[in-house]
Amino acid sequence: MAQNDTLVKGWQPVIGLEVHVQLLTNTKLFSPARNKFGEKANTLVDLIDMGLPGVLPVLNEEALKQGIKFGLATSAKIAKTMIFDRKNYFYPDLPKGYQITQLHFPIVKEGIINIGDKTVRIHQAHLEEDAGKSMHDKYDSKSVIDLNRSGVPLLEIVSEPDIRSASEAVDYLKKIHQIITYLDISDGNMSQGSMRCDANVSVMRPESEEFGTRAEIKNINSFRFVQKAINFEIDRQIRLLEKGDEVEQETRLYDSIKDETRSMRTKEFANDYRYFPCPDLVPTEISTELIEEVRNSMDELPDKKEQRFKNIYKLDDYEAKVLCAEKVIANFFEQVSKKSDALLSAKWIIGELNALLNKNNISLEDSKITVDNFSNLIIKIKDGTISGKIAKDILEEIWDTGNNASEIIKSKGLEQISDEKQIEKIAQSVIDKNPNQVEAYNSGKDKLFGYFVGQVMKETQGKANPKSVNEILKRLLSS
Repeated sequence: MAQNDTLVKGWQPVIGLEVHVQLLTNTKLFSPARNKFGEKANTLVDLIDMGLPGVLPVLNEEALKQGIKFGLATSAKIAKTMIFDRKNYFYPDLPKGYQITQLHFPIVKEGIINIGDKTVRIHQAHLEEDAGKSMHDKYDSKSVIDLNRSGVPLLEIVSEPDIRSASEAVDYLKKIHQIITYLDISDGNMSQGSMRCDANVSVMRPESEEFGTRAEIKNINSFRFVQKAINFEIDRQIRLLEKGDEVEQETRLYDSIKDETRSMRTKEFANDYRYFPCPDLVPTEISTELIEEVRNSMDELPDKKEQRFKNIYKLDDYEAKVLCAEKVIANFFEQVSKKSDALLSAKWIIGELNALLNKNNISLEDSKITVDNFSNLIIKIKDGTISGKIAKDILEEIWDTGNNASEIIKSKGLEQISDEKQIEKIAQSVIDKNPNQVEAYNSGKDKLFGYFVGQVMKETQGKANPKSVNEILKRLLSS
């Protein structure tokens, strides 16, 4: 049961995750209201979402297909018959007084997620409708409800308690995020609530045969917070047990400002919700033909793409993994590689381009970098028109303006100097001006070679071909 490398102070953490994924459908799960984020409050609400008497839900077929996609991507069992249930509880943002979900007959069961050498089992993934949103800080004296989110289709992915550390939990969550974005079933935007995580955490002694009492941490909305919340909770439970106290089964919230979890309510059990089959929705039969239709419509999955990139483009494991982490980056690389050198493209995407994206905290789609202007830059580096140093400056200008590399090079006279006679003349001038450094270099201070290279590059404003500079200086200094 225990894994020695994941023990904390002699205790084994045991973690299971419940991941809620908002699906990318045009309309909600059971109503014709639009499914869209960021609209004015209560403008995307149908009578069905409001739970008014006499209205009947109708299953969104696209949500069904997206659930099947996830099941196929995780080697899971797809239900032949799925049944919707009513989960009964009362809260202001749940107008009907119940949530339509799946308990006993979900759409997906027994899938797997591979993270490195570890396999995490998926207990089930089920379709359900989202609740509305309660807002308590908009007005001083009252709370208000926005029902735009009410009825939005969710896929809740429930893992088995196979995770043994906070870092494993983050790796698992990132893999889920990668799969759903590759499948185009969700944008996975955690800051907007498109992907949310509940973490069930307990600790046990390594020799124990039984799990400890678990606490559930609700609605964690970033990878970083998942790691911090789980680590805090592990430490909290260990401190309680080592004092001789007991861990209470409860629901907790993570406070990112104080970096702590705090009690929200006593943990409910399934029978507290009085589940029963939804009488308004008949059981849904899922045919083999539908499953095959969905399978044939699926894009290439990340693991398969990684392997293909290694085979075709001769990338190493690290390069393929980084490039395939996000679907948009992987597709961008492949399009650029059709127009320019693949290995050089990979190097610049992983290094300089990713650095710009991270620095500015935006996605590639929101930047001014395109396949055409980036591949043009790679071509100019490859053919020796510009040096790597100048290429970095040009990339930043492309980032700011969206202009083509060729245009920038021409307008600013940035072409690389490759004329060896011209470089030799400049190099000889540098040597003549620095007799003391030449003497020191010839006496064994080899590190001074970099000084001469720097001086030549300075004289040429970084335009000299670095390879030619090195070769010419070595020849001149040894003569």
